[in-house]
Amino acid sequence: MLYVYQLGRRIESIVLPLEMLQQLKPSDFPNQGEYEAWQRRNLKLLEIGLLLHPLLPLDKTDTAPQRLRQIIRGALEKPLETGKNNESMQALRSIVLSLACRTFDGSASETIHWADGFPLNLRIYQMLLEACFDVNDETSVIEEVDEVLELIKKTWVVLGMNQMLHNLCFLWILFNRYVATGEVEGDLLFAANNLLMEVEKDSKSMKDPNYSKILSSTLSAILGWAEKRLLAYHNYFHSDNTELLECVVSVGVLSAKIMVEDISHEYRKKRKEIDVAHERVDMYIRSSLRTAFFQIMEKVKSSKRSSNKNQQNQLPFLSILAQDVSTLAFSEKAIFSPILKRWHPLSAGVAVATLHSCYGNELKQFVSSIGELTPDILQVLRAAEKLEKDLVQIAVENSVDSEDGGKSIIREMPPYEAESVVSNLVKSWIKTRIDRLKEWVDRNLQQEVWDPQANKERFAPSSVEVLRIVDEALEAFFLLPISIHAALLPDLTNGIDRCLQHYISKAKSDCGTRSTFVPSMPALTRCSSRSKVSGVFKKKEKFQKAQSRKSQVGTTNGNGSFGIPQLCCRINTLQHIRTELDVLAKRTIVHLRSSESHVNNIANGMGKAFELSAASCLEGIQQLCEATAYKVIFHDLSHVLWDGLYVGEVSSSRIEPFLQELEHYLEVLSLTVHDRVRTRVITEVMKAAFDGFLLVLLAGGPARAFTLQDYETIAEDFKFLTDLFWSNGDGLPVDLIEKFSTTVKAILPLFHTETDSLIEEFKYMTAESYGSSAKSKLPLPPTSGQWSPTEPNTLLRVLCYRSDETAAKFLKKTYNLPKKL
Repeated sequence: MLYVYQLGRRIESIVLPLEMLQQLKPSDFPNQGEYEAWQRRNLKLLEIGLLLHPLLPLDKTDTAPQRLRQIIRGALEKPLETGKNNESMQALRSIVLSLACRTFDGSASETIHWADGFPLNLRIYQMLLEACFDVNDETSVIEEVDEVLELIKKTWVVLGMNQMLHNLCFLWILFNRYVATGEVEGDLLFAANNLLMEVEKDSKSMKDPNYSKILSSTLSAILGWAEKRLLAYHNYFHSDNTELLECVVSVGVLSAKIMVEDISHEYRKKRKEIDVAHERVDMYIRSSLRTAFFQIMEKVKSSKRSSNKNQQNQLPFLSILAQDVSTLAFSEKAIFSPILKRWHPLSAGVAVATLHSCYGNELKQFVSSIGELTPDILQVLRAAEKLEKDLVQIAVENSVDSEDGGKSIIREMPPYEAESVVSNLVKSWIKTRIDRLKEWVDRNLQQEVWDPQANKERFAPSSVEVLRIVDEALEAFFLLPISIHAALLPDLTNGIDRCLQHYISKAKSDCGTRSTFVPSMPALTRCSSRSKVSGVFKKKEKFQKAQSRKSQVGTTNGNGSFGIPQLCCRINTLQHIRTELDVLAKRTIVHLRSSESHVNNIANGMGKAFELSAASCLEGIQQLCEATAYKVIFHDLSHVLWDGLYVGEVSSSRIEPFLQELEHYLEVLSLTVHDRVRTRVITEVMKAAFDGFLLVLLAGGPARAFTLQDYETIAEDFKFLTDLFWSNGDGLPVDLIEKFSTTVKAILPLFHTETDSLIEEFKYMTAESYGSSAKSKLPLPPTSGQWSPTEPNTLLRVLCYRSDETAAKFLKKTYNLPKKL
């Protein structure tokens, strides 16, 4: 009757539940109850398709949805009158059609939308697809499946389906039926796999978000099922069902691949090129082999517990396990690797590498419990060696045609031959010795006071003790009954090297550097006509302070272990260690050549032993020499240099007091430091003295001012200073003095250059440095600390300390510098 009524109308132009409500009467049902239940189902279908899951979102301003809800709610309480001309039916029809005929652009359309909203359409379609199966045999597809599918496809226009959505839905139906019926009918899974290949093609062109959503959830479920089996495929597959394994791997790999590509499309990211199939199968192989290994191990343990053998004897356990693992490896190669090779060319190699790692971990635990090398462990080592040989052979055979010749797999199989056991035992011995040496170093350093009078060589007793322990460690190492001294010697020497570096680091730490002792420069000022007068009184005050602060060279000056004698002891100690390191290296070469044959190359390389400590000694000596020099000049002698030289009148505050005390310090240094570092220490003192001399002239503070007439005095004082270091030929070489006095000699002529000339030179150099920005106003050049007669800041400082009205006016006008106090 309905068919006759609808004759001539296309299916997409009707709302099927609405037409059925109108055409079928209570008399068409066995009883009123069934009719009312049927009516409620159709109204619910309208509610789901038009209100809960519409194709087009509902308009909040439209009253039709609310009216439809009221009609459905009322019909649930009281059955709806459905006659053709019934008023309530007419109202329902009007509201339903107004909602179903909506379009995205508001234009008229012959297609009515009542069942094509997501996910209602997919649920309905999946229920239709269930008709493809035999009701009497859940695992069988009906013979008329092709005809049924053609009929089902006619609903696409109503349900908003297409070939891509059909493929995805049918994939799920096939897969779900296979799982729900106990996974007995493999044809269902093979069919699902074939359909999954079509879905892979579809997913590359389908960008609909709803499609992506259902694709992701469907494939996630399929992938989860597949990976549960593949991550332990030895528990699910065997030699009689390898075809099923191949199908399951294909399903898992395809699902993972589609999901990775779909995610990259969704987030519009350029996906890094990766081989999903290769990565997944690699993971399956490693996971399943690990699981199989531990299952075998538990069986061996259980068998061993049930036997009457000695429970304390672990050797048979690892020997039996090695045999069983070898059997598993050959079984894997014969049964599973030929299948998995389709996705992973090195499947057998990955499998044996995994087994190699698993057994290796057990072997390591066994070896870690061994206190020393005994014949008892040889049985396990032989079994392990044979297993390793079998595994490596399989890996090499599997890698013949690979790009790298199997190197990547072999790298995953670090050997565990017998020598490695010996090696580890010796390394443990070395670590114990090195730890003990580190403790001795710390203990000796805590007690060290760096007294140069402790022995006639004037170096620290702690260094003697530390070097003695080092020598004992080397002697004991070469007495070990092993044949691999040469291979393990670097472990020992490197450990000794680190301990000695620690000692050296502590010996030079906290002793200060150049910046520790050099005073900060006072702010720039200009001279006034009263500078010299006020300076006279300051000079007298400073001189009185100087008398009360007479240094006592040879004591610690209240600095504990950081006085000048103690610094000299530290320098001597590092020099002593440096010398002894060469002796130790040579002695080690002798031991090496007498204990082994064919080690000339290694012995020759021993010249580099302890090179880090040797380099640290050199660096430490340099640092300590510099710290000693600047401490002498800027700390111990600051009362006669920084606080005394040229304070007030130049002629009455000359360099003689400074030279007298400095000479005394130089004598002490010469007598205390080692011969080989004496010149270096004295040279550093000379460099510090020259720096201090320049600092007095260029940054001496408000208490100093110089006239043109002071130049001769200053130049003469500097000559006295250089003569002190020359010491009539008994001191430093002339060329060394000349080298480090160059800067001072280049700057001194500025002190007898006319003020006007200095100002012009300053302007020119500043303009050269700053370019066009210096034309309107001269910028204030920053202090670089690199004094030079052509450096603007140096020239500026000479002007600042020039007791001259012209200089003062220029500085006032140009930079508004304050007067000296």
